[in-house]
Amino acid sequence: MKVPVWDLPTRLFHWLLVALVGFSWWSAENEEFDLHIWSGLAIMSLLIFRLLWGVFGSSTARFAGFVRGPRAILAYVKDMKGWRPIGHSPLGALSVLALLGALLAQVGLGLFAIDDDGLYEGPLAYLVSIDAAEEIADLHDDLFEVIKILVGLHIAAILFYRLVLGKRLVGPMITGKGPVEAGVEPMRAGRWGAAILCLFAAIAITRWIIAGAPLP
Repeated sequence: MKVPVWDLPTRLFHWLLVALVGFSWWSAENEEFDLHIWSGLAIMSLLIFRLLWGVFGSSTARFAGFVRGPRAILAYVKDMKGWRPIGHSPLGALSVLALLGALLAQVGLGLFAIDDDGLYEGPLAYLVSIDAAEEIADLHDDLFEVIKILVGLHIAAILFYRLVLGKRLVGPMITGKGPVEAGVEPMRAGRWGAAILCLFAAIAITRWIIAGAPLP
């Protein structure tokens, strides 16, 4: 029997993030820095939305619903096939947190970065010196190498779950539904009003940062 596993806002966030990270990579490699900056700001909006949705969203999207302690992680490692609840597994939760944290750091660095020629800069680069902004740009480049490793591990985990554990992770993230065993609690959906408010808040914060984060 298939039941709801992932809500639409979570799925849209996931696939838009995949597309934008890929686009950001392409735009940086091809020195399309105008596009790169706007793509980074779009990623920032998505991440802010996800943080808010992780508090006010559906049961499988909420951080409180899937972030677990060392004991739960160790128990899961010892018996992966015995894991029954829907949503992120304890190890999957670590992957999610690592990727979100790395991407948040990446866009945060991008806000203060400036390119070698001084032609393109993040909206908050004026808050630091030129030397500091150039160093931040180098960190921004270096951190993306870490993000590529995390993405590679994420893809490897998906393949492991499919080929070794026989669990399909991609399908439910597309359709929103997945098979569950009897007695397993299905997803408790979040409210659309909350999703809209989270989206508006994310866009408002991004616009404020684009304006240079002015204080009253």
